[in-house]
Amino acid sequence: MSIIPSFLGRRSLDPFSLEVWDPFQAFTDLAIGGPSGQFVRETSAVANTQIDWKETPEAHIFKADLPGLKKEEVKIELEEGQIVLQISGERSKEEEEKNDKWHRIERSRGKFLRRFRLPENVKVEEIKASMENGVLTVTVPKQEEPQPLQPKSIEISG
Repeated sequence: MSIIPSFLGRRSLDPFSLEVWDPFQAFTDLAIGGPSGQFVRETSAVANTQIDWKETPEAHIFKADLPGLKKEEVKIELEEGQIVLQISGERSKEEEEKNDKWHRIERSRGKFLRRFRLPENVKVEEIKASMENGVLTVTVPKQEEPQPLQPKSIEISG
């Protein structure tokens, strides 16, 4: 016997279930177009890609947390005349077996893309990237700033 209407997620009363029903989740699911919440989970990958940008005297350093991704699944590009650094990739959806029953899906999946406008004093031809333990590090070296001209005495010959 169902005590919750089917439009609220088709839940039925199971007195032995350890699952806690959240009545507000059912309304959220309806608002986003279905009981799976797939749109929210897939678009959250873009918003949840955490990237730090640090500037040192020698370089700009970007660090991105990309747990579970291989370096082949991440793309780093320069755009718009080589002044925009773009980091993108995709977290793949796990293969589902017909008999699998998911209790919770919290890890984000789907495509992600982050763009950063670089300052003019970078050496784009010397950009390096590495990936270790799920952390992508992109190092963008800086050009040395031209020293301001100092007054100079010129000796007169003759």
